[in-house]
Amino acid sequence: MPSTEQARPISDDVVPVEVSEAQPVEAEEAGAEPEAAVTEDVKSEPALPPLSAHEYRQYNKLAARMDMFHEHFRQTWTMLYQAASSGRRPAGMSLRQYIDQGLQFLSQLTLHHGIEEQHVFPVLARRMPEFQGGGKGKGKGKQRAAELLRQHGEIHKGMDAMEDYLRRCRCGEADFESAVMKAQMDTWGAVLWKHLDQEVETLRPENMRKYWSLEDIKHIPM
Repeated sequence: MPSTEQARPISDDVVPVEVSEAQPVEAEEAGAEPEAAVTEDVKSEPALPPLSAHEYRQYNKLAARMDMFHEHFRQTWTMLYQAASSGRRPAGMSLRQYIDQGLQFLSQLTLHHGIEEQHVFPVLARRMPEFQGGGKGKGKGKQRAAELLRQHGEIHKGMDAMEDYLRRCRCGEADFESAVMKAQMDTWGAVLWKHLDQEVETLRPENMRKYWSLEDIKHIPM
């Protein structure tokens, strides 16, 4: 990801329009239709106009760039997992190289998540609930963090355990076993793959255009 110092921050002056709650009206006075019919009208949202090819490409830039990073993680994970499952490393790869690949994968994923949480998610969270960290309010009313952020926490629990195992293997404190490596990866593989896909889908044009203008998109750091 490029340095966020080059990205011009989005103005906080532009905020989504808030719709005030309608005041209740007595049916006799207003001749209101049945409540069920009114509810249907309120729930229906006007369809957004179709995007031109140019608009779609602009709105899709964040998703495309995120997916590029994620595809690297998918490929590395697949290599590590296939070797752990079969007990056979890629041709020409020593055990030490395999362990180093695993540690490098964890380091890069940690860096990627750190950049997201410090520079990208806070900007998106200004308007998008999918990236809000929660923690507001007290007691039972305390807001829960969005699913994508909770996934980060689950992923890092598995990453920490796997890193500890690989480091002990690398320094000779533990013998490397493919079955143990596979078991380590199984504890967090499902949530990782769900996260890699879900995060990209959240950044797709169909969702982003609900919150951001084309001009806004240019200034979101990625």
